[in-house]
Amino acid sequence: MSDYYEILGIDRNATKDEIKSAFRKMARKWHPDVNKSPEAEAKFKELGKAYETLMDDDKRATYDRFGEDGLRDAGFNTQGPFASGFGDLEEVFNSFFGGFGFGGGGRTQDPNAPQRGDDLRLDINLDFEEAVFGLTREVKIDHLEECPTCHGSGAKAGSKPETCKACGGQGRIQQTTRTVLGHFTQIVTCPHCHGKGTVISNPCPDCKGQGRKNVEKKIEVKIPAGVDNGSKMRLSHEGDAGINGGVAGDLYIVIHVNPSPYYQRDGVNVITKLELTPDQAVLGDYVKIKTLDGEKDVAIPAGIQHGEIVKVRGSGIPSLSKPNYRGDHIVVVSIKIPTHISNDEKVLYSKLYEIRSGKKSGQTSTKDRIKGMFK
Repeated sequence: MSDYYEILGIDRNATKDEIKSAFRKMARKWHPDVNKSPEAEAKFKELGKAYETLMDDDKRATYDRFGEDGLRDAGFNTQGPFASGFGDLEEVFNSFFGGFGFGGGGRTQDPNAPQRGDDLRLDINLDFEEAVFGLTREVKIDHLEECPTCHGSGAKAGSKPETCKACGGQGRIQQTTRTVLGHFTQIVTCPHCHGKGTVISNPCPDCKGQGRKNVEKKIEVKIPAGVDNGSKMRLSHEGDAGINGGVAGDLYIVIHVNPSPYYQRDGVNVITKLELTPDQAVLGDYVKIKTLDGEKDVAIPAGIQHGEIVKVRGSGIPSLSKPNYRGDHIVVVSIKIPTHISNDEKVLYSKLYEIRSGKKSGQTSTKDRIKGMFK
């Protein structure tokens, strides 16, 4: 049979303050978030049961006379406040003790301390060539700036924030909470001033007492050559203004590049396709192609095969990490077989066929010969 006094480490004449003090001490020791031993949960539940019983005058009197069995016989709940488990135990203890050391019950941020402003995001769309060579573009953003009328105080001109009467400027008040374990007094953030210790009786009409106001601003953004789809840029301190003198946040710009119908990007290289006739592929040629720098003459070597490439050095995309370096323009060759040829071309192809195969070319087409077989 459990001895509630022994569980709490007190004598049988202990006062309620002594019981409460002992429970706090033992709860710190056996709280499952602190003590990872297998018996911690059972010990902690026993503590809760002992504390609940001894803090209630009727229950304590019954327990002192008849023990735990007497409590059950008298119809009292002997399961304890934590019999159902520990799902919301942290919330319960933060309510009892204001987060006095158990996991998750840390201090809140000082509302009067400087706070950094929020970061903002702006998406910019670019054409393919704009992304290749970069540009400077003027953009508009909406962000929070310090109110120029009240200089961030939130108070109307000629007035200033006043000391909160509810907390006397402390930003915190004592609050008594009634729980299953009794009445507990804890220090909480003042609900009137939200911890600041001051209130604004005469708010600034320009910012409505916020100390910041939404402003549209124009910014020149210099986009470097070589940015790609999804590239990000950070403009320091162009986000929302801070609070209590805190620094402004940053503005993050995300680049979206429209695809080109002609160029395909591969890192710092660009790829295009070039169709050649069979005679160009056999004999070689000089052809004009469109590059990022305008039209250029490109030498096609004799005997080039379908799918082979020709490179135009230094006509690709500038490197973001090495601005003086550019990739290549890669030309992928495809050989297109003509479907319609003139009589002169037909004679030349026939002659070529005879030279290369040693066979005499017929004067009629293969299609005509097949038709003749069925006449």
